[in-house]
Amino acid sequence: MLQTIKNAWKIPELRRRLLFTLFIVVLFRIGSVIPVPFVYAGLAQSGVNASGLQGLFQYFDIISGETFSKATLFALSISPYITASIVIQLLTIAIPALERLSKEGEEGRKKLTQITRLATVGLALLTSIGYCAYINALGWIIPGHDTLFDKIVIISCYCAGAAIIMWLAEKINEFGIGNGISIILFVNIAASFPTMVTTAWNNGLPIFLLFIVITLCMVLLIVHVTEAERRLAVQYAKRQVGRKVYGGQSTYLPMKLNMSGVMPIIFASSLAAIPTTIASIFPPKETSGLWYNIVNIFSMKSPLYMVIYFVLIIAFAYFYLAISFNPVEVANNLKKNGGFITGIRPGKPTVDYISKILGRITLIGAIFLGIIATLPLILGMISTKLSGLAFGGSSLLILVSVVLETVQEIEAQMTLRHYKGFLE
Repeated sequence: MLQTIKNAWKIPELRRRLLFTLFIVVLFRIGSVIPVPFVYAGLAQSGVNASGLQGLFQYFDIISGETFSKATLFALSISPYITASIVIQLLTIAIPALERLSKEGEEGRKKLTQITRLATVGLALLTSIGYCAYINALGWIIPGHDTLFDKIVIISCYCAGAAIIMWLAEKINEFGIGNGISIILFVNIAASFPTMVTTAWNNGLPIFLLFIVITLCMVLLIVHVTEAERRLAVQYAKRQVGRKVYGGQSTYLPMKLNMSGVMPIIFASSLAAIPTTIASIFPPKETSGLWYNIVNIFSMKSPLYMVIYFVLIIAFAYFYLAISFNPVEVANNLKKNGGFITGIRPGKPTVDYISKILGRITLIGAIFLGIIATLPLILGMISTKLSGLAFGGSSLLILVSVVLETVQEIEAQMTLRHYKGFLE
């Protein structure tokens, strides 16, 4: 990886892209410490940390680089943009008009991008209203500045911060290296990682060494599974056009073991943490009753929560794959180009074969995601000193996946610029 970056640095255009990406990251981190008017930043930064948050708020704090618990300008982080992108992607499959836009080439993609931007601003506005109510309940707003005008200013600042992050991510896509959303997520989680290391160090040397060993093992496992793929042998039939013969070559159809990435963990975390998140706002008034039992069942320390979390990850892995991968389209493309999977007839048999293989590798990938996501929770049950690492598995998965994705893009850019054409 370091050698790849070193080689890319020697190419002027790639060096400019790397420097631009680094410049955007610096701007983003500066915005992450800018306070918001009428919010008591000192109380916000000292009163709550990632380990003190509960449920979905803890997850938000990690993916926001701890800006959520500090109530700074970028407290909402990239979450509204991610949610809007996912929603538009789902609606593209469900709504024919959006599906037609996605097939209209560059012009259609521009329109979808504009729709995603508007959806991001709308979601950021709704999230800003909820976040303003949350920090008001915690007493982070300066006394005497809780009027309607003051709250409108606070909401506007957080909504503007989410819009700025969206703009920064798009600039990385246009002029930098890597995916903008992924880069900002990587920076946020990397900013939260020292807190996890410090927590492990403060719990004693044995816990710290155990944390290092587990982290290294998880990184190796994540790299191995992320790079793993099932290759389906594809043969193209020979066809003659005039005096030239085309086809007759053998290749393969790669199918990633973890095709859905970290999205099932994000979906499952959001859904499973809803009761705990609501309970942090409306805590049970009694130590018994239906609401109290529901909160205990969905507590991260509950074995039943881990089972529900694991099952949700598997379910969302299949769901996300169903909306992002179409075996019928793949089979039709193979048939149009005169290709077929070795030993399988074109048409419906190819669709059935791809679906069967896809179902098997998706199950393996989903189980891998479930183990990565629940292992830190299990360790937290075994030792309370490791409870602060509740989202360590998914965080590591995002970190490693973004690094691998970015390195692959750099290598692709280098290959493109070093390709020798027939004129040389």
